[in-house]
Amino acid sequence: MTLRLGIVLPTYNERGNLAGMVKRLDAALAGIGWEAIFVDDNSPDGTADEARAIAREDSRVRVIQRIGRRGLSSAAIEGMCATSAPVVAVMDADHQHDPALLPGMLAAIESGDYDLAYASRFAEGASTEQWGRPDRVKASGIANALARRVTGVELSDPMSGYFMLPTATLRADAHRLSGVGFKILLDILATVKAPLRVKEVPLDFAARAEGESKLDRTVVFEFLVGLYDKWLGRFIPTRFALFGTVGAAGALVHFGVLAMVLHLFGARFALSHYPKEAAFIVGQTVAALVAMTFNFALNNELTYSDKRLRGLFPVLRGWAQFALTCSLGIVTQIGVATALVRVGVHAYPAAAAGIVLASVWNFALSSKFVWGKY
Repeated sequence: MTLRLGIVLPTYNERGNLAGMVKRLDAALAGIGWEAIFVDDNSPDGTADEARAIAREDSRVRVIQRIGRRGLSSAAIEGMCATSAPVVAVMDADHQHDPALLPGMLAAIESGDYDLAYASRFAEGASTEQWGRPDRVKASGIANALARRVTGVELSDPMSGYFMLPTATLRADAHRLSGVGFKILLDILATVKAPLRVKEVPLDFAARAEGESKLDRTVVFEFLVGLYDKWLGRFIPTRFALFGTVGAAGALVHFGVLAMVLHLFGARFALSHYPKEAAFIVGQTVAALVAMTFNFALNNELTYSDKRLRGLFPVLRGWAQFALTCSLGIVTQIGVATALVRVGVHAYPAAAAGIVLASVWNFALSSKFVWGKY
């Protein structure tokens, strides 16, 4: 049977969902040549091994096990580029997306009348009652409204994770996709230059069957990151912008700690035999160390969420590496700021100058040696 459709299913800790999903795909796509590609972010529950076990019995099933990288959008992109089918679909493996919609979506694409078909949770005839999460429904509505305003995409559910398009369309612009965040459809719609003719299909969005949601507590942050990347990412690299944003928050922490030290110990140093700038040196050093720890925690949670360090020892090791790679930046920061104070510059502008000079160094080395690979 000729292969007509590839279905990409990004997974994380969804071992118990796979066999049932393959059965549902087989029933929904009877008479249609298809393959399913599970893209697993090295799930600790053995999702990839389960997919391989199924593949030994069903040659239509394939698995990509990703090591050292995470992210829903990037997983979908890798899976879509891996299929040889002329049409590719992306859907969840947790049974929230109904495979029965696939034949109709495929017919719309193969007719030539549409460039993209997607399942909407908010189209006429759709429902989210089975989901049982009114809080998430409301949040999705707000996110959709924001996405439409920023990207100009006028769909009822541009945040949908269930869609289909010709593989050639995806590959033509795959190099321009950011792979940032968790909504690949929004990324595609905002990236493809030519207007796409879109077929909207109402979806009865179901409750998750088993496993762990791929969307964690950073989901709102990643959504905003995705919007930023499509809006301003061509001017300032997204990862550096995130690092800088965290750094700006760290600067507030830095100034707060510095002010506290100067307030508590400034008078004591002034009455002692130490040089007048001694209180500033101590305050700047303490503030730099506290801000560095703060920046590490936020960067690990947000900026490098796709490479997040987990567990006590990996986090401690990562903090030590972060401290080591940032040590020269701290020395530069303290030295420059102190030199400016000695020539009469006010303490806070001097501290800011030191922070700016150290930021590029810290970003370059921490990206490589803390959350990257040697």
